[in-house]
Amino acid sequence: MVDDTCFFCKDILVVKPLKKSRMLLRTAVLMFSMACSIFIFSVCLKKISAHARTKILELNVIEKPSQSIVIPYLHYPEPVSFSRKECARNPVLFFAILSNQRSGSGWFETLLNSHINVSSNGEIFSVIGRRKNASSILHTLDKVYNLDWLNSASKNECSAAVGLKWMLNQGLLEHHKEIAEYFDHKRVSVIFLFRRNLLRRMVSLLANSYDRYAKLLNGTHKSHVHSAEEADILSKYKPTINSTSLLDDLKDMEIRAAKVLEYFNNTRHIILYYEDLVRNPNKLKDVQQFLGLPQMELTSRQVKIHRGPLSDHIRNWDDVNKALKGTVYESFLEADY
Repeated sequence: MVDDTCFFCKDILVVKPLKKSRMLLRTAVLMFSMACSIFIFSVCLKKISAHARTKILELNVIEKPSQSIVIPYLHYPEPVSFSRKECARNPVLFFAILSNQRSGSGWFETLLNSHINVSSNGEIFSVIGRRKNASSILHTLDKVYNLDWLNSASKNECSAAVGLKWMLNQGLLEHHKEIAEYFDHKRVSVIFLFRRNLLRRMVSLLANSYDRYAKLLNGTHKSHVHSAEEADILSKYKPTINSTSLLDDLKDMEIRAAKVLEYFNNTRHIILYYEDLVRNPNKLKDVQQFLGLPQMELTSRQVKIHRGPLSDHIRNWDDVNKALKGTVYESFLEADY
């Protein structure tokens, strides 16, 4: 008698391995298909994203890649006082130089204005009426950035960068919130210009203040000079520095600089130091790149007044030397350029 049960068991034993192998094969095919799909998708995604990045760069960067100015920072002003004519299609970048008196800002601005495409309009807010409140400040800024502020520095039609020099004590800190919002809205680029050696700045401040009344140059006061002879005449005056309050005075200068950096930290900006510009002329290339300008050799007729060691320019040098020795400001006593 044939054992049907045994034959049935054999069928089961044969069928089970077949089903198992088919399932494994299907799983392998499925995994292979998924791997291929992921590979193809990743390749396509890389190509798409690379293409998208290229498009973004084409849209956001000026024709010259080294200038790296994105479109939101470029403007096409329509002045009411004149016509830009053939330059109407040329974009303009708005900037502001934020600095302190006697920090090299006057010299720096003459360098900028020697560029054929830059209009930096000086200390506009030295006039009290223009900074009496936030509204008057913003109204004045509108005229500047619309190219309707006309003076000897204005390149009018073909300015590629237009701005002003703004001292920290000219309403800038008092109305920092409104000004920062305006800069953000108008996409104004900020150039911070400071002086590392605050003791030298103090000497320059005191000497310049004295000359306002003494008028050492043939009865006229000059904050900046254009000859070595004039510089020598002005540098003969040696101010006396209050050594008792010196540390506090230097600290106050640092605090003011720290405040303006905090208030305008979110703006597009560059930080410059007078000493670095003096030592390294290549720094001016960085400035031109920041403003999106074609590179040019920038020049100024201004001559430095207080040259050489500070001991030659401070009447009570021994007192000042003693006050700063062993403090964080001791390095100010040394020659720095």
